[in-house]
Amino acid sequence: MGDSAVHLLDLGSRQAPWVSEIETLSEQKLLACYQCGRCSAGCPMVNEMDLLPNQVIRLAQLGMALVLESQAAWVCASCLTCHARCPKGIDLPRVMEAIRILAVRAGGARLLAGDVSSRDLSQAPPMAVIGALRKAGG
Repeated sequence: MGDSAVHLLDLGSRQAPWVSEIETLSEQKLLACYQCGRCSAGCPMVNEMDLLPNQVIRLAQLGMALVLESQAAWVCASCLTCHARCPKGIDLPRVMEAIRILAVRAGGARLLAGDVSSRDLSQAPPMAVIGALRKAGG
């Protein structure tokens, strides 16, 4: 085996600490995802996301902190469509929730009811608004 194969197999030991925290909080194995994209294809909120749901998983798999700054976790409606479509049974809403928890812990985004505009309240799916306020309201 060449050095590159060793590096690929050793990826877990170099994993950023927040990646394992996401796995612990969500109780999901990020490396189980093989990027079929069925989660993104079925997501009703995907047009509002800056990263597709499968891209969120991929960036987390690679330890790229960009995923923690993404708005996708905040836009996720936790409707479980992605979970129902995932051939590996990954509960992506739990991963999104773990990302939100880490962002709130880091002093990042926090959503208050007064922060949501009346236009957004009238146009966003009620499930998305209620879910966002419940999960990000602190």
